[in-house]
Amino acid sequence: MHIDTLIHARWIIPVEPTAVCHEYHSLAINDGKIIDLLPTVEAEQKYQATHVEHCLQHALIPGLINSHTHAAMTLMRGVADDLPLMDWLQNHIWPLESKWMSAAFVKDGTDLAIAEMIRGGTTCFNDMYFFPDITAQQAIRHGIRASVGLILIDFPTVWADNSDMYLEKGLALHDQMRHQPLITTPFAPHAPYTVSDEALQRMHTLADDLELPVHMHVHETQNEITQQLQQTGQRPLQRLQKLGLINPSFIAVHMTQLKDSEIKMFSEAGAHIVHCPESNLKLASGFCPVAKCLAAGINVALGTDGAASNNDLDMFGEMRTAALLGKGVAEDASAVPAMTALTMATLNGAKALGIEHITGSLQIGKAADVVAVNLDELETLPIYDPISHIVYAAGRQQVTDVWVAGKRLLKQRQLTTLDVADLKLKMTLWQGRLQERV
Repeated sequence: MHIDTLIHARWIIPVEPTAVCHEYHSLAINDGKIIDLLPTVEAEQKYQATHVEHCLQHALIPGLINSHTHAAMTLMRGVADDLPLMDWLQNHIWPLESKWMSAAFVKDGTDLAIAEMIRGGTTCFNDMYFFPDITAQQAIRHGIRASVGLILIDFPTVWADNSDMYLEKGLALHDQMRHQPLITTPFAPHAPYTVSDEALQRMHTLADDLELPVHMHVHETQNEITQQLQQTGQRPLQRLQKLGLINPSFIAVHMTQLKDSEIKMFSEAGAHIVHCPESNLKLASGFCPVAKCLAAGINVALGTDGAASNNDLDMFGEMRTAALLGKGVAEDASAVPAMTALTMATLNGAKALGIEHITGSLQIGKAADVVAVNLDELETLPIYDPISHIVYAAGRQQVTDVWVAGKRLLKQRQLTTLDVADLKLKMTLWQGRLQERV
């Protein structure tokens, strides 16, 4: 049988079923989908392929899913480090955005983010930022899968004047992207402290009608809780629950301030959490009790947050930090094992975004979103457990090849849809502008 691509690998870690690692197996890909996963000796007899790839020192894993990003903020990487969240936002990030935010800013920042993510094995990202139309356009252009948030916030910005306009422009983008196979469009209200009840209620109605997820920062810091208690007499989750938002389509990002009763409520609602451990650590926001949430049956995914607060989009680093921090917070060395961390970075992200039928694991019938990781490096030798190595020892620089829907976006460490020299030139120009500050 003739197919498009056959990838022979030393190991294949499909994620689903869990804790499985196939040795000397191959992936057969045709029309952008996985059509077979079988021993290499059988694959060589069964298939003839236009492209045959030999990854004989590599582990193949599903493409990593970065479940919370602000891609264009990569342009502000390192402009205001070592500050608490609200100081960082109000006195540094928001003034810079006010001065420089534009379609060009988002285009170039998103291109930089996409390049970094592809080189780090990320094949899908869930974004929340202004000019989401530009983010979607660049994702399509460069071949990466993206969940592009329909941003909602009460105050005016260069993108929209008020909540009605945010929703109107969001709906237009959703309609425009309905038939784009790489793009989904969840609603993305910024946070409880920046969106009113009225706007949230209207968005909730639209989300239900269109069957769209809702992606929102929630319980990020203790200050958020205190502020909301003073203004509304309710903790943010309580308020959102009363508005009907806590449901199987809700994706709460950060969740560092949680009571046991809130974990129970969230689990019963079937809602999702995106854990951003490195950003939370850097901003000293607190600790998401991941082990407790997982034990309660909550689907927990992983995200980097924006590179302005992380300061990278490295999902390998995020997996390792999530596993180690999860153990420390739980005071249990068996909490958040390597397989769990890898699942959080792949299948759990797909479940949160509502695309687990498309991606998140290397299963027959799913999109060929595949990452090859070279484990034949001194830093990952000897190899007793490839799954453990992916989380605890390997780094993103060991990603050699990346495919999204069967299209190769990284070939032997070289980007195939982005011009690195051009990107570097643009970054030099943006650095000069942003160094002027405000």
